[in-house]
Amino acid sequence: MPLSDFLSSLQDNPYFGAGFGLVGVGAGLAALRKVSMFGMILFRRHCMMTLEVPCRDKSYQWLLQWITLNARNTQHLSVETTFKQHDTGKISTSYDFVPSVGTHFFYYNKTWIRVERNREQQTLDLHMGVPWETVTLTALGRDKSLYFQMLDEARKLALKREEGKTIMYTAMGSEWRQFGHPRKRRPISSVILDEGVAEHILNDIKDFINTPQWYSERGIPYRRGYLLHGPPGCGKSSFITALAGELEYSICVLNLSDRGLTDDRLQYLMSVAPQQSIILLEDIDAAFVNREESKSTQVAYDGLNRVTFSGLLNMLDGVVSAEARILFMTTNYEKRLDAALVRPGRVDVKQLIDYATDYQLKLMYKRFYPEAAASSNAADDFAKAVRTVVQKISMAEVQGLFMFYKNDPQGIIENVGKIKSLQNEKKLVNL
Repeated sequence: MPLSDFLSSLQDNPYFGAGFGLVGVGAGLAALRKVSMFGMILFRRHCMMTLEVPCRDKSYQWLLQWITLNARNTQHLSVETTFKQHDTGKISTSYDFVPSVGTHFFYYNKTWIRVERNREQQTLDLHMGVPWETVTLTALGRDKSLYFQMLDEARKLALKREEGKTIMYTAMGSEWRQFGHPRKRRPISSVILDEGVAEHILNDIKDFINTPQWYSERGIPYRRGYLLHGPPGCGKSSFITALAGELEYSICVLNLSDRGLTDDRLQYLMSVAPQQSIILLEDIDAAFVNREESKSTQVAYDGLNRVTFSGLLNMLDGVVSAEARILFMTTNYEKRLDAALVRPGRVDVKQLIDYATDYQLKLMYKRFYPEAAASSNAADDFAKAVRTVVQKISMAEVQGLFMFYKNDPQGIIENVGKIKSLQNEKKLVNL
């Protein structure tokens, strides 16, 4: 049979015609699918923006709170319980609803944005102990300023909630976590130190903050260390808290006696400390004793933690020590500290916070009873009366006496003898 007749017979065959048509339709659909997929890839690559924010990023919680205010129409929600501490100390509870795991849409700045919150049940955040989460934002266009504006608004919203407050951080694992509720900033004038002491430290630290270029030009490491030493109850920790409020800084409290703390972890914590924060090492004498003391004592103290003395020194001014750092150490017993710990470069400013002076006693009286102090010499009389009873008294003990006579400026002068009983009660407690 000629070839032309054979092809003609195939065209007239209904079975062959139907099969060829199906193959053609299938091939056409497959080609159309590939073209559409390729077109979608090109469209997303050139006409859409995607932003992924993992749960470990600092802006993650900021962004969730911000989305809460903008994605109001979503019906798939998760609850977040928050607590707010008022000036009186009372804590109120509030509930915030944030978009739950899934896909959501909201309109922002004339653009529709797709929000996809994913949770990996098989993957845990080792630091937080919770499933790993990400939030992915997708929007039309190529203007990245949209996301910058969004994140900036989220940051400002978070800062507004903490405005006028001091945040305390403590080390948990290898990261810093907020400890307790943000505290209302304490005025630095409320901590009464001896004349000129507070001003000296405040001026020094402000000069350090304002002159980073000076350190850089001279090749000096940009960090500052302070040691406040003196009897307990004289205002060391209170002053640091008030100083942080004055500078609008947070405080990172580091406990060197933490059994899980190692030299490597100590170095890492210092390198990832929150910006604009003061690192506080309280009672530094309790962590290490003077190397000149007996070996038995040294071993006993070293056995309490895994941080070595050399590791602490390297953290303060070693090759890998953090820059742009403000560190405060406190101690009740300066003589117990090793000379290597407090040498210049590790401790730049030493300040004695001693027992109350007459200047402090008078100023305390004026703060509690401004009207009585303005119309008489009651402040001088109070200071003289205290000295007839005791020569050494901490500001905490003085404040404790004022608590008994909040509204009685004359009664406190007449009853300064109670200071002795307060000190005796304190000695009994410490036995």
